[in-house]
Amino acid sequence: MNAPSELVRQHLIDPEICIRCNTCEETCPIDAITHDSRNYVVKFEVCDACNLCISPCPTGAIDSWRRVAKDKPFSLEAQLEWDTLPEESEPGEGAAADVPEDVVRITAEAISGQGGQVAPPWSAAHPYLNLYGLARPAVATCSGNFRLTGETTSSEIHHIVLDFGKTAFPVLEGQSIGVIPPGQDANGKPHHVRLYSVASPRNGERPGYNNLAITVKRVTEDREGKPVRGVASNLLCDLKKGDQVNIVGPYGASFLMPNHPGASILMVCTGTGSAPMRAMTERRRRRVALKEGGDLMLFFGARSPEELPYFGPLMKLPKDFIDINLAFSRVPDRPKQYVQDLIRARGDRVAALLKDENCYVYICGLKGMEKGVEEAFAAACMSNGLDWGKLLPDLRAQSRYHVETY
Repeated sequence: MNAPSELVRQHLIDPEICIRCNTCEETCPIDAITHDSRNYVVKFEVCDACNLCISPCPTGAIDSWRRVAKDKPFSLEAQLEWDTLPEESEPGEGAAADVPEDVVRITAEAISGQGGQVAPPWSAAHPYLNLYGLARPAVATCSGNFRLTGETTSSEIHHIVLDFGKTAFPVLEGQSIGVIPPGQDANGKPHHVRLYSVASPRNGERPGYNNLAITVKRVTEDREGKPVRGVASNLLCDLKKGDQVNIVGPYGASFLMPNHPGASILMVCTGTGSAPMRAMTERRRRRVALKEGGDLMLFFGARSPEELPYFGPLMKLPKDFIDINLAFSRVPDRPKQYVQDLIRARGDRVAALLKDENCYVYICGLKGMEKGVEEAFAAACMSNGLDWGKLLPDLRAQSRYHVETY
């Protein structure tokens, strides 16, 4: 009698909700993910289930697993042909028939406990996800396109309002939408979806209308400074009133704001990472008369005031409504200053918020800021008798620490 096959978890990607954004492949440190023009897939023999690709995935497609016999995993060739994930095999079916029940039970528990991104705050509203996909996108009409940064600055950032007409497209603060650029890339393949965080609160940029806003920076060079024309960013920044664009989503079930009375929000962002912070702040501003929210504290960084999105509106917010801390790194005759510098300078207040069980932390912007912000939090804690090494796991376990960097 042959020995029973060992059951293992095989990491897969759900082709029905994957938007081909390439985030998982870029994130994977061991090149276990690849793709063709049809699907993104995981190499069984390479993947070590490190989970580093789970949290960045905007749709959750990457967090898919199936029990398989270790010697009979789904091949790359099979995965590349899928339109949907295969059904999970039950004990008594296929390779699982010869596996002892205790092995099946332990494996099933491991699958059910498979980690992922930090859960949303307990009081967050229920998000709607993946209502529109590549095969059936929603069509939105541009109803406003406003440049946020100075005409003489190199950073061109736009506030774009999209109207969905009669199409239901509910979103929450902290969620994202996907934009489908028309046409094909240099290889003759459809362009990948580009993701943009929603910059307006749940009842729309204009309350009572079925619309939302996004914050978009025109891309004219890559991170090495080489000239490049961002396909989606230039499409969006050039939109005129009445132009239409195909939208998929919404996405994001973690980076959501708390809604219970007394909840405080500590926000750290740079550039267009301000979009979700603007949405949360505007939600609070519209409900300020209800006196239901706790403190708001914002650390916002840019090269100069002229390159900081929403600088004018921020200056008009009452100081007793939000504690604003702006860092500018390229102001003539002034030393460079970054968000982590201001966090250190306000260490007493930051530490008090981090210790407060009703405070939720949100960090959004370039990935390069993440390490510096954590080090600044650690310094603030050390100066105030707190252990950041012990506090951070607690913050994550309590769904109080949310990061979206790119």
